[in-house]
Amino acid sequence: MTLVDRFIKYVKFDTEASTETGITPSTPGQMIFAQELKKELEAMGLEDITLDEKAYLMATLPANIDKQVPTIGFIAHLDTSPDLTGKNVNPRIVSNYDGGDIQLNKDVVLSPSMFPEMVDYKGQDLIVTDGNTLLGADDKAGIAEIVTAIKYLQDHPEIKHGKIRIAFNPDEEIGEGAHNFDVQKFGCEWAYTMDGGPVGELEYENFNAAGVKINIQGRSVHPGYAKDKMINALVVANKLISLLPANERPEHTTGYEGFFHLTNVSGTVDAATVGYIIRDHNRELFEARKKQMQDAVDYINKLYPESVTLEMKDQYYNMREKVEPVKHIVDIAFEAMTQLGITPIVKPIRGGTDGAQLSFKGLPCPNIFAGGHNFHGRYEFVPVQSMEKAVNVIVKIAELVANK
Repeated sequence: MTLVDRFIKYVKFDTEASTETGITPSTPGQMIFAQELKKELEAMGLEDITLDEKAYLMATLPANIDKQVPTIGFIAHLDTSPDLTGKNVNPRIVSNYDGGDIQLNKDVVLSPSMFPEMVDYKGQDLIVTDGNTLLGADDKAGIAEIVTAIKYLQDHPEIKHGKIRIAFNPDEEIGEGAHNFDVQKFGCEWAYTMDGGPVGELEYENFNAAGVKINIQGRSVHPGYAKDKMINALVVANKLISLLPANERPEHTTGYEGFFHLTNVSGTVDAATVGYIIRDHNRELFEARKKQMQDAVDYINKLYPESVTLEMKDQYYNMREKVEPVKHIVDIAFEAMTQLGITPIVKPIRGGTDGAQLSFKGLPCPNIFAGGHNFHGRYEFVPVQSMEKAVNVIVKIAELVANK
């Protein structure tokens, strides 16, 4: 099975995560996918294959070298974002892309006018959506790359490597991917998540992150008799949203700048729910943002006593403090890319990966590109050549670790 064959097969599994179920995995499709992956790894002849009841799948490629070599790992996540449906994904390959618009369906166009980086891939082969779903390159590209790289190492024993562990876990997209990850069982000195974006990305800094759910209890009264009685929960929600700075939203920030991101609003006059995520690279600024959210809720409760409840939960922290003391693991990935003619792009992740939590659990875990663009939406695409380069990086890292 080729890299592209794997990827096309994988994205057709509906593994959309959910924040509503409260179980792990959060959706049954993730376990179904994990079970199929397990069969594939067994057919490849990998060792120590385990799949637990929470859909954490691990396996081993044994060392083919006599000397003592650090055990390293490669990790990717099974789930896709709940921002857009991952059901009935219908990928299409645009061969020898001409640099122009791509008609995804009669209503949706993937265009360089919206996404100028598309022109960088003129002449390459792009895998795109049909405009109705996300693609799922986040992170099924990473899974396909890891499995393909391991198969390549099996088929090329002349490439010497130490023991390599691989893992595929659920629910990264809802910030819970590493919650039940057994670092001791995985047994690596360090690992890499294959969960980045365009070619060259190499990241060991990420956002500090919190998730927010705000419940608003209104008071529904017939509008003809509502004066001084009605409390419209939707109006209260709008007032609360207006208290947070409009210029500190994702669409207005970049680099190290943090944000408040409104993810959902739902409800009626009687009751409403507002969802946010809070992000900042700087821990002090992150804590200040959380206080700002609390202050906004407190202010609304002064206007409408006991109408609003806040649930705010830290999701992960910036991995930099855990990776910097062992920065040689970043240097190895940097060297691998350089030897392959790939220009490393070392920058902070404007998001998070399972590697953030894993680093705090004792498994330093930088993040490497998987090749995709426009994750979490219908405009998502991934160049085949970018995925191939990610496979080469995995192989080269394994080789470098053995040689060093």
